Amino acid sequence: MIRVKRVYDPPEESDGVRVFVDRLWPRGLSKDEARIYLWLRDLAPSNELRRWFAHRPERWTEFKTRYYRELPRCRAALEAIREFARSSTVTLLYAARDTRYNNAVALREYIERELASAGAAGG
Repeated sequence: MIRVKRVYDPPEESDGVRVFVDRLWPRGLSKDEARIYLWLRDLAPSNELRRWFAHRPERWTEFKTRYYRELPRCRAALEAIREFARSSTVTLLYAARDTRYNNAVALREYIERELASAGAAGG
């Protein structure tokens, strides 16, 4: 199972493997407070894409399209998340204030779609 959570929210046992997927470390948060197992900054959208999107809901669909085009270059990081998700809960952590339109939400959708395709293909 893959969950999504703001990195500023308190860590919980139910989070399982906590993976931070932003490029920049969150302001005002220590590594001890965050309790992050893995920081996969390469899975964050490019700086250009992040600036263009600016968490504007009207750009969400196009943001996902562009972001999904960037993700294949991160095969090793994606595989790490898929491996964790096969055996435990993975919580993708993000720092944005917007809980609905952010890269972690888009990333979860991308990975779940890939896992479903692999399952349907017998892999």
